[in-house]
Amino acid sequence: MQKRHQAIPLHQAAQESPTFARLAEVIRESSSRLQAVHSLLPAPLRNSIQAGPLEDGCWCLLVNSNAVAAKLRQLVPALQAHLKQKNLDVSAIRIKVLNRTN
Repeated sequence: MQKRHQAIPLHQAAQESPTFARLAEVIRESSSRLQAVHSLLPAPLRNSIQAGPLEDGCWCLLVNSNAVAAKLRQLVPALQAHLKQKNLDVSAIRIKVLNRTN
């Protein structure tokens, strides 16, 4: 990689750095899974769920409340089956409630 004295776009930096390239790929894979299950999620909850890390076949969904987490846990088997059908298989889906800071 060459030294640069000017700013470069993020996508270009990602292409030139193996670490950034891998991170960008993981983000794309996680986002594509969330997009694939979007229609299965109850409409009122959709804005409360974010794609989280995807590591070793385990996908994490980030939610903003315990109530959303509880409902989402009920949907995990359907989400996994749908992802498998779309060839976006995951071995497990974790749900993490984000901490709120005031």
